[in-house]
Amino acid sequence: MDQKFHYATVTEAISQLKEQGYTLDFNLIENQFKAGEQAFAANEFEIVDLYRYEGASDPADEAIVYALASASGIKGILVSGYGISTDDASTESLQQLHYKYQQSQQR
Repeated sequence: MDQKFHYATVTEAISQLKEQGYTLDFNLIENQFKAGEQAFAANEFEIVDLYRYEGASDPADEAIVYALASASGIKGILVSGYGISTDDASTESLQQLHYKYQQSQQR
């Protein structure tokens, strides 16, 4: 799926995605997406779209906004900074999602 929109800021991307039904705010902890008290297996989700933001002068300003959806219809947003230290399971889960996303882009 090609990126349909480009939003100028992370805040704008989040706002627009919420209007499109991506209402849960996910955190990736180990191999689960957590939204409040709810937890979902990361491998049940696919990246529907992603938006990458690069800071002009400060690498700490770099982030990726993920629009995520499960086959059961659960939709949410994950915001991840570049180079943020995470546990190995979280890194592996995100890499697997990227792989699935890249495969869908090639179809």
